Formats: sequence, C-alpha cells, structure tokens
Amino acid sequence: MSPDPSTHPSVQRVRATLSTLGAGGEVRVLTDSARTAVQAAEALGVAVGQIVKSLVFSTDARPLLVLAAGDHQVDVALLGSLVGTAQVARADAEFVRTHTGFAIGGVAPVGHPHPLRTLVDTDLAAYPVVWAAAGHPHAVFPTTYAELLRLTGGTPADVARR
Repeated sequence: MSPDPSTHPSVQRVRATLSTLGAGGEVRVLTDSARTAVQAAEALGVAVGQIVKSLVFSTDARPLLVLAAGDHQVDVALLGSLVGTAQVARADAEFVRTHTGFAIGGVAPVGHPHPLRTLVDTDLAAYPVVWAAAGHPHAVFPTTYAELLRLTGGTPADVARR
C-alpha cells in the first residue's frame, strides 16, 4: 500500500467535510483494500451489513447516491419507483467520478462537488455503528444511521430486494 492513503486528496476532502459537519468518527486507514463490503467487513471485524455501500445510479442522467447495507443487493426497479422515474441505471466510472469526485471503490457518502440526491437503506439502522468509505479503497470512517442521514441530507428508504 503506497503512497499513504491518509494523505490522499480524496481522504483529506472527506476528513474536512466530516469535521465541518461535526461528525463524530475518525477516518481509519486499513492495511488491506476495502473495495468491497466483504473486504471492508473482514478488515474491520464487523458484519457485512454494517458496511455502507455507496452506489451511484443515473436517473434520467442525474446522479442518485444510494447508501445500502453491505449485505444487500439494491433493487433498481424499486429505486425507480422511489424517485419517480423508469430510467435508473448503474453509473459508469466516469459518471461516478464526475458527480462524486471519487473513484469507484472509494466513494464516500460526503465530500462531493455538489449535493447529491441520496437514499439511505433503512436496514442500516439495525446497527449501532456502520462503516463508510472515506475517499480511498483503504480508508473508512465509523458513523451511525442517524448521523449518516444528517451528514448526507438523505432520505430513509427500503432499497433492497427482499
């Protein structure tokens, strides 16, 4: 792992945003990559459901950030009904970077160039602490469901297939 992820500009942007918003958790740099929810859960020693997957979708060419529990598969058709459009698709890497400022694998729920419409998986509320990406595949931060809603201005939603 080089260079030091803690000095990466994206991680610094997340840290600054968390500080500005009065978030309680500190960014933690992991030895191993946390590009997937399973990898992050293993590195942290927590349940996969405690990992916040930051997924970006294109809805009529506008970004939609979905913060889903790591053990869930987001239902794209359900997203369409939640946001009132039939045009929902998983965003490609260029769209993600343009709208979030992050590369896939390190998309944080905060620190974007502009506020994003955000849905937050209600199942994350089952955990006292959840972990989200902090701008780099080796960086995460702890938060709570309530704080995640506050930090993102997100809307609680059931986003997963049952």
